[in-house]
Amino acid sequence: MSPVLDTTFVPPRDRAETFRHAVWESVVPVDIDHHLPAEDLSVHIGLGSVGTIRICSARATALTVERTERLARLDEEPAVFLGLQVTGTSLVVQNGRQSVLHPGDFALYETTKPYTLLFDEGVAHHFLRFPRSALALPERSLRAVAAVRLGADNPVAGLASTYFSQLATDVQLRGHLHADAVVEPSLELIRAVVTSQLGDTDTARAPLESTLSLRITQYMRAHLAEPDLSATRIAAAHGTSVRHLYTVLGRSNIRLGEWMRSHRLAECRRELAGPHGHLRTIAATGRRWGFVDASHFSKVFKQAYGISPRDWRDLNRPRPTA
Repeated sequence: MSPVLDTTFVPPRDRAETFRHAVWESVVPVDIDHHLPAEDLSVHIGLGSVGTIRICSARATALTVERTERLARLDEEPAVFLGLQVTGTSLVVQNGRQSVLHPGDFALYETTKPYTLLFDEGVAHHFLRFPRSALALPERSLRAVAAVRLGADNPVAGLASTYFSQLATDVQLRGHLHADAVVEPSLELIRAVVTSQLGDTDTARAPLESTLSLRITQYMRAHLAEPDLSATRIAAAHGTSVRHLYTVLGRSNIRLGEWMRSHRLAECRRELAGPHGHLRTIAATGRRWGFVDASHFSKVFKQAYGISPRDWRDLNRPRPTA
């Protein structure tokens, strides 16, 4: 995790403001009340990400964090935080509910509503920020679990605690090669924690189904360049059958094969017309977007656009300046 701030190297008089600025810019706007004089204040925070999930690990002297009503109203990107206690204890308050967290416990809270985090013993915490829309959970469900202590007494929460502890500390898991494989399971695990805590497995079913088409198309766009992208792979990635996959896409008037071919061709067309299009062979451009057979690529490109990929590239080749 890349260090964002270490107050060891900051003059005491500037530490509080430097810390506040780092949190506002990198995590979320909050008010921070330090319990110690400036010369005794110590903070170390590191920031990382896995796709759309932002991770902040923090160690600091005692303080109180408050997301006020005013700051909550200004939220332009609604998010849900998972606050995971590493050592010591802390208190989380939201929606008139408060819970004490011990090592391994975590709580969820929303940025669109005021909350308070009290770290009387100092901060030793992982903060994981999830886009509210990506969780696809009803407002009533999140409201019901906000600031609830989630720990080992719920086996699903216990599993989540171990998983997110590792995600927050393992640099390899957050690497580019693994990010796509980690994001969706992370979201699914949060949903599982919420529904198991509420004792209602039907709670998340409707919103998950209603967002399935969007999540499928997002997945297809992210993996469009991979030649092995197929209905079987897409269905498996979303925990559904191939038959149901086609049904879901059909509701949006999407025919999988046509969608993949047209979007791949559009990317090839864009690259061939770009300033660097002439630096790669026609066949290499096709392979880059999943067309493993060069002659087939040229054929379908001409069928789609009425011009061969070579002629299209030549037509858009930059002209030498006089």
